[in-house]
Amino acid sequence: MGNQTDKKFTWVIKNFSSLGSSNVYSDVFEAGRCKWRLLAYPKGYNNYIYDYFSLFICVPNSESLPSGWRRHAKILFTMVNQIPGELSQQREAEYWFDQKNTTRGFQSMFRLSEIQSSHKGFLVNGEVKIVAEVDVLEVIGIVDVPEKPESFDINGFQVPASQVESVNSLFKKYPGFASKLCPKNPHLKKTYLNVVLSLNEILCKSPDELSNGDLADAYSSLRYVTKAGFKLDWLEKKLKETGKTRLQEIEADLKDLKVKCADMDALLAFLR
Repeated sequence: MGNQTDKKFTWVIKNFSSLGSSNVYSDVFEAGRCKWRLLAYPKGYNNYIYDYFSLFICVPNSESLPSGWRRHAKILFTMVNQIPGELSQQREAEYWFDQKNTTRGFQSMFRLSEIQSSHKGFLVNGEVKIVAEVDVLEVIGIVDVPEKPESFDINGFQVPASQVESVNSLFKKYPGFASKLCPKNPHLKKTYLNVVLSLNEILCKSPDELSNGDLADAYSSLRYVTKAGFKLDWLEKKLKETGKTRLQEIEADLKDLKVKCADMDALLAFLR
């Protein structure tokens, strides 16, 4: 079992005390566009270091990498103390990995007696938690993980990765909503699309979450992108449905604004 966040990979070894195998591997994870895997010997390294927990990091796909590959990485292993406020234990090192050295780490990472002690906090509910932080300093040869593009082309729009799901969903539900869009400039198209996404998000909220000012801003934005050529019938419908539920409120607000405008006009006339 494992969980990855940025350069950190968290590995929870379950049923630690009852593991019968001499070693256990984590899932493969990525760091620095390279693939890695952790290797642990819960009962001591290769059956002759009995009193220590051994922990290593491996290059899992070394056979598929080209001749001459090398990678340099700083590794920080943390044996997590699962009692809040108690100190965890860490070991840090820098290694070069190559075809002859695909596995590096610590034969004597941590004393088994410390892990197995019921009051130390390293073994809780049969689980040991390890965090590996991998900082790749240099890679010679190819990396395992291709660089992700900064943006994706979706129906002629350059869309960042964070918006791909939202934009795909829009085109799936409303296939022709951008078919009559006039501007050809990609930056301007992106600006218009962002307004449409924001409108869709705003008008999908509960009417109770929207103020009259929000509705007025949504109306202005809707006119702006509709003029550009977007066909946004579903947003117009939502805006009308929401607006009708508070028609009296909007009329009252407008009346107040007209009175204030009249007062300001009278003041200007007086001052001139």
